[in-house]
Parts: sequence; C-alpha cells; structure tokens
Amino acid sequence: MKLAILSCAPRCYSTRRLVEAAEQRGIKAKVLNTLKFAIDLAEGEPDLYYRSKQLSDYDGVLPRIGSSITYFGTAVVRQFEQMDVFCANSSAGISNSRDKLRSMQILSRHQIGIPQTTFVRDRKDILPAIERVGGSPVIIKLLEGTQGVGVILAENVKVAEAIIETLQSTKQNVLVQQFVAESRGKDIRAFVIGDRVVAAMRRVAVGSEFRSNVHRGGQTEAVVLDETYAETAVRAAQIMGLRVAGVDMLEGANGPQVMEVNSSPGLEGIESSTKLDIAGAIIDYMSAQVDFPEVDVRQRLTVSRGYGVTELHVRDGSDYVGKSIDESGLPELDINVLTLYRGTTVIPNPRLKRTLEPHDRLLCFGKLEAMRGMVPEKVRKQRRPKIKRLPDSAATIQAESSRDD
Repeated sequence: MKLAILSCAPRCYSTRRLVEAAEQRGIKAKVLNTLKFAIDLAEGEPDLYYRSKQLSDYDGVLPRIGSSITYFGTAVVRQFEQMDVFCANSSAGISNSRDKLRSMQILSRHQIGIPQTTFVRDRKDILPAIERVGGSPVIIKLLEGTQGVGVILAENVKVAEAIIETLQSTKQNVLVQQFVAESRGKDIRAFVIGDRVVAAMRRVAVGSEFRSNVHRGGQTEAVVLDETYAETAVRAAQIMGLRVAGVDMLEGANGPQVMEVNSSPGLEGIESSTKLDIAGAIIDYMSAQVDFPEVDVRQRLTVSRGYGVTELHVRDGSDYVGKSIDESGLPELDINVLTLYRGTTVIPNPRLKRTLEPHDRLLCFGKLEAMRGMVPEKVRKQRRPKIKRLPDSAATIQAESSRDD
C-alpha cells in the first residue's frame, strides 16, 4: 500500500508516529503538504497536482487538516474522493466536525447526549439564551477554536453577557453552552477507529484552570470505558462521518455528554497515557479498508432520472405497522430499503422479512413518484410541556405521602 499523509507539520509527534508505524509494516508513507496541491477539474477527469507535478497514484490518504486551512484542506480531500482514493476521514466529516455549531446541530438530531447549547446573534437574545441552558455559570465557545482556545467559563450572567457582546463586536460567532458542574475540570477523550474505541483517557485540568486540554497543561490517565460511553463515542464519530476521531465527552450525571468530535486527534497524549500503539492501529485499519473508498450515496444514486433517496417514517397507526418489508409492498413499487433506523439501533440492508414497528425510519432508494405518495403531509410538531424536576426535599415528602395513602 502507498499511503499519503496530508500534513503541514511533518515534524510534529503525530505525523512522525504515523510514518514510523507505516514503515514498520512495510508500507510506503509520504507526508504531503496540504497547501502545495493544485486541484484540476476537467470533464470526467478530476486530477491533482503536487508541487506543479501530476500526483502519482496513492492507495490511501490520511488527512491531518489544521483548522486554519479547513476550506482548502477539505477541497483537497474531496478531490481524492472524486478520484476514488480511500480517505480515512471524509471531506464532509472533517467540515462537520470543525464547526462546533454544525457538529452540535448534527448530533442533536440523534439520541446522543450533548450539553444544552444555543447560538444567538441579537443582543436581546443573550439573557434568554443563558436562562435556557440552565443559567450561570455558562460556557462560551468560539465556533472554530481548537485545543481549548476560545473556550471561556463565565461565572455569572453579567460577565457572560459582556463576553458575548465583546466577541460579537469583533465579528466572532459564539456558542452559549450549559456548564456541566459535575465534570468541572475533567473530561474523557475516546479514540475511535472504525467501529470501536481503541483507547481512552481522562484529562484533568491543573489548578484553577477549568479546561482539561493537554495543550493547556491537563494531566492524563488511561481509562477503560463502560459500554455506554464507548457506544456513544463510536456513534458520535459515525454520525459525524469520521472513521478516525477523538471524541471528547463530559461525565454528566445522566451519562456521557459529547462536547466535540475531533477529525485530527493528536496522538502524543493518548499514546503516552495508555502506552498503546494508536498510530499502528490507524495504519492497520487503513490497510484493511483501502479497497472501500468513500462514496457519496446521493451523488451516485440521484443521477438516475426519476429515482432518488429519501427517508420514510413509520408512524403510530400506520398500515405498515406489523407488516414485513416484503408485505408492505415497497419492493413491488421499485423501492429498496437501504437502512432501517429503530431508536438508537441501525439495521443496514434489512431482510425483507423484517417486521416494521412504530417510529421506524426507512432510508430508501427508488422511484421518487412512488415514494412521494407515501410521505404524509407534514403536521406541526406539538411541543411537549417541560417537566420541572422537584427539589429532593419535595420529592421525598411526596413519596412519603404516597406511602401513607
């Protein structure tokens, strides 16, 4: 296998370890400066030039795209994808993860624990937004900060309001996020490769610092994640479209709270704390997957006239409930079910005898006209009333009163 590592920092620890791990396995790895590419576009022939010369053939690409070059870096990765070269992380996945607002928006669509987050631009919305995320203290984040830069803890509402106004006056976009008090000064970094967590560490801030990033002096210790945390990390990376990722989670009272999914996670901290060959695990995974380059499903499937991809919902009371996919009549309508989503469970290529249940979501490919008739008219979603948690004392009194009755 011939491997390209896209990096502007060939001497940094992570890049050196990846080259070393590849060479130990007899794989030729070359570090290519992301900014030295030229992207050539012609009918039916996407191509790349490197340092003004046509790029030679590579079997796989491992992108290490810095935040300062996200736009051009993802364009280069996207060009490799159009040339059917395997990329450890997709261009869409890198873009999704790099923007904190976009990543939170994507995760919020799924059953993944995240700190309550809001994004505001109007000054009048600041105070109501702070209240919606639980009041002070709150976390204020720049949308594209890295390594803890641009993450601020505001201890009270007045300070938070002043910080947000100051940042917005300098044309900075900021998120306001719930402060998870029980995880103050510590978090979990899970390193995901493919469909499993290969290593995890707990990062703990030093002194009065609330940010636990290693680059800010945070101390690390190896941890073994329970099933809930490991599954959350893998699902977050997959939802984001990343095969290699560092998933940062807070240890909340109600379970893992995903803060960030990093598409270019550093190796030094986690290899030092766990004593594991993470670089080698990445290379081994790429060796096994190199024959399966990223495919943009919509791009490939929607070029057929009259055909497309959509998601069908099985609602309560639907005629499809209790029927198998075969009995539903979908195959006769030339509609193929690619994936069935049931709660947090994903069932790829479901069998025709699979029985449908209420709230199932079917990712389908088929005739648009046939599928259009199966999509019910949109109904305005009824907002469920928020149930306020009773204070412990009141809850205890209520429980004791029930027992007396």
